[in-house]
Amino acid sequence: MVKIHNFGAGPAKLPEEVYDIIKKELTNYENSGISLLETSHRTATYLNLNTEIQTVVRRLLNVPANYKILFLSGGGQGEFAAVPLNLISRTGTADYVVTGAWSAKAAKEAKKYGKVNIVTPPTDRYTEIPDQSTWKLDPNASYVHICTNETIHGIEFDFIPDTKGVPLVADMSSNFMSKKVDVSKFGVIYGGAQKNIGTSGVALVIVREDLLNQALPICPSILDWTVNAKADSILNTPPMFAIYIMGRVLQWIERKGGLDKMAELATKKSSIIYNIIEESKGFYYAPVAKKDRSRMNIPFRIGSPQGNDALEKEFLKGAEAIGLIQLKGHRDVGGIRASTYNAVTVEEVEALAKYMKDFYSKHSK
Repeated sequence: MVKIHNFGAGPAKLPEEVYDIIKKELTNYENSGISLLETSHRTATYLNLNTEIQTVVRRLLNVPANYKILFLSGGGQGEFAAVPLNLISRTGTADYVVTGAWSAKAAKEAKKYGKVNIVTPPTDRYTEIPDQSTWKLDPNASYVHICTNETIHGIEFDFIPDTKGVPLVADMSSNFMSKKVDVSKFGVIYGGAQKNIGTSGVALVIVREDLLNQALPICPSILDWTVNAKADSILNTPPMFAIYIMGRVLQWIERKGGLDKMAELATKKSSIIYNIIEESKGFYYAPVAKKDRSRMNIPFRIGSPQGNDALEKEFLKGAEAIGLIQLKGHRDVGGIRASTYNAVTVEEVEALAKYMKDFYSKHSK
């Protein structure tokens, strides 16, 4: 059987060590005699797990004491609504930095609940983060929202914007726990777990306490950060198994050397692929400006900046035949996309690099 190397953008690969742990604990969690899948969320068993995972998050990111850590249903898109519902009441307006499809979707959702100011210049192509000098920030905004890594377009922030005292809100769904972050620079950090830190079904939210108690009256309790903080993320039955998996992945990150090691590996893995692209002299084409290229999601075209459908189909077919799967680009942009999240190994990336070299040698003449 061909060994599978999964480069999917999400739900993404989980570490093999975590699978081994899940297998052992699946039907007899913590020697309880039953699975966590059938354990009440009100038991000491789950309450201890809930506390344990919060502690790991706080330790990995050095989360200050004045921030709450929440595990919520709805994924990242649920938080697209939760953010304005919880924060926009401060002034009725919010600033959105739109650098790709996901930040655009977040802004569209926020428009349902207040005035949204798109601070970046309009564009129909997302290939770079516009210089901050071009942003039209509103000092009266309730918050400024960014997406630190655009999964579809392959754009990543390597800096924290200066928002002049306005709370900064960041969707970190696809680069969560891939490097150290100064949490104190943000009012809110959130993201779906299914890229770097777990599987689908749960969003991790880190919110500064002074931003609680501001939700709009129409905010559903299930999206209200204040209500969920008071309930310690157990307002209702939470997505317990997804939270459990997230916890085991975060513990794996700690065992592997923490966020410094994840950052080192992310740079190494992405550089391997970007170097192949550069060395191909235009056969492979990466649309994103070098300064803003993602370490997590690497989109590229084959044959030209617009791509060659026949070559790209052949590339994907050949890749799948040798176990390199889920490399097809997002339907909105086409082409190829390799996601090199934490659980993807250097060896797997090297296997993809070898295939890219071989494909180039065969078709570049």
